[in-house]
Amino acid sequence: MATPSLLLLLADGRFPAGAHAHSGGLEAAVAAGRVTDLVTLEAFLAGRLATAGLVGAAFAAAAHRTAVPETVGSAHPAQSGVLADPAVRSQALARLDAELDARTAAPALRAVSRRQGRALLRAGRAIWPDAPFADLPATPGGAHQPLVLGLLCAAAGLSRVETATIAAYGTVTGAASAGVRLLGLDPYRVQALLVGLADACDGTAADAARAADGPPERLPAAAAPLADIHAEIHATWEVRLFAS
Repeated sequence: MATPSLLLLLADGRFPAGAHAHSGGLEAAVAAGRVTDLVTLEAFLAGRLATAGLVGAAFAAAAHRTAVPETVGSAHPAQSGVLADPAVRSQALARLDAELDARTAAPALRAVSRRQGRALLRAGRAIWPDAPFADLPATPGGAHQPLVLGLLCAAAGLSRVETATIAAYGTVTGAASAGVRLLGLDPYRVQALLVGLADACDGTAADAARAADGPPERLPAAAAPLADIHAEIHATWEVRLFAS
């Protein structure tokens, strides 16, 4: 079983995967006047957790399942060294990649997810060179970030629910940090917002881990059309503080 320190390490925004360069759509929302203070930031984070957070966590948990097929339910820890047949895993990951692509309506967000996947994959290969990253689909731009995260967490010995927790947590902490920079908010009060969302984050992760037992086409498909629109607009900006 993995130590708690590994979970903290992978959830840390300082993990060398480039997460700090992304605002999770907040920069465009701020520019549009939809997020202006702590109250609207809290609503933005809650909405992001219920949509991108749930979907990303479910796909990360499902990718984890391909590497640790014997893990039953979200509460069981991963068993290191027990991997699915590579051909079966490769097919499963390709299905997951296609399904996540279908759930990501904005081309800009699809590109961001794959870019973050490439960055995370570089770190994963350096730290866990024996992980089955070669089974990820060879799609243009690389695999989606949640799929890479799922394999990385399995290699680290984390459980499915821990994997989903890291994914859900990352969708709100990056945007919260960006809120401090973009709006000049009190970082202590922003941190208090995250503390208030902790139970919701854990609940989202638990739901995502359970959903991973189902086929890829039945994984969560929560959408945020306004976020898709903002992402496409943001991608046209010549000057911006964040990559997305």
